[in-house]
Amino acid sequence: MRFKLILAFVEDSKTDSVLDAARNAGATGATVINNARGEGLNKKTTFFGLTLEVQKDVLLFVVEEHLSRHILETISDVGEFDQESGQGIAIQIDIEDAVGVAHQVEKLTKVVEDEL
Repeated sequence: MRFKLILAFVEDSKTDSVLDAARNAGATGATVINNARGEGLNKKTTFFGLTLEVQKDVLLFVVEEHLSRHILETISDVGEFDQESGQGIAIQIDIEDAVGVAHQVEKLTKVVEDEL
């Protein structure tokens, strides 16, 4: 079984929604890193001209490769990444090797067989 790493940078107010949606789409768990900061094309400012920093969370998902695209798109939809600039971003990266995922392999084998 092959895996992908999905890294998602989401507004902290949307973290729980994204986690729930990713789990419903096939993710078996996630690691959350709180209080990250990001900058997009344009800095967000208040009406006083001050910089407004929105806290982001970094979500890391190790997912089975056949489920990864669906999970990635679900994260984007729930996180509203394409609604406006600065909402978040998610990427997926190939994992060459992994340990500690035996419990995921057991659970996902049936899911992937049904999908294929």
